[in-house]
Amino acid sequence: MPRINPFLFVIALFVVGFAAAYFIRFTPEGSRTEGRALIGGPFSLSDPSGKRVTDRDFRGKLMLVFFGYTHCPDVCPTELQNMAEVIGKLGPDAQQVAPIFVSVDPARDTPEALSSYVGNFSPSITGLTGTQDEVASAAKAYRVFFRKADGNQDNYSVDHSAFVYLMDRNGNYITHFMFNTPAETVVKEIKKHISG
Repeated sequence: MPRINPFLFVIALFVVGFAAAYFIRFTPEGSRTEGRALIGGPFSLSDPSGKRVTDRDFRGKLMLVFFGYTHCPDVCPTELQNMAEVIGKLGPDAQQVAPIFVSVDPARDTPEALSSYVGNFSPSITGLTGTQDEVASAAKAYRVFFRKADGNQDNYSVDHSAFVYLMDRNGNYITHFMFNTPAETVVKEIKKHISG
C-alpha cells in the first residue's frame, strides 16, 4: 500500500477547508439570503516602525493581502514583484489600494528586516509582523496555511499557501488570486471595485 505524503495530505486538507469556508446563510424559514466567504477578519500586528496596526487602519481602501516571509527563495519575491507591478499599473487609482505583506516568520522577520525587504519592491507595500500568536491569529482569519519546515535554528524554510487576497473597503473578502496571476488580471479586478 503506497504511503501518503504528510505534507500533501495537509495541503489537501487546507484546500478542502478553503472550499468549506464558503457558506450559505439561511433564514429561520429556510430561504437562502446570502453567501459569503469566511475569509478575513480582525488582526493586530506591527509595521516596520514598531507601530501597532490593525485591519481597521485600512478601512476606506481596498486591501491586497499576501502572507509570506523574507527568506522565501522564490514564491514571495515573485508575488511581491507582481504586487508592485499592480500598484504601478493602477496609476492614480493606487491611492485607493493598501498592499499588505504579512510575515509568517516572526522569529527572523524583525521590523527592520521587513522594512528593508518590502522596500526592495515598492514603498507602497506595508510589511506587518508580530508575535507568533498574533501572526497565527491573522493567518487563521485569512485561512492561510503555514508551517516551519525542516532545517536548523537559523536556516529553515516556511511552507505556506500563496494566495493574494482582495478585500473590500470594509475588510470583507472579494476574491483571491492564485500564485503568479498576471498583474493585468489583478488590475482589471481591482478597477471593477474602484469604479463600482
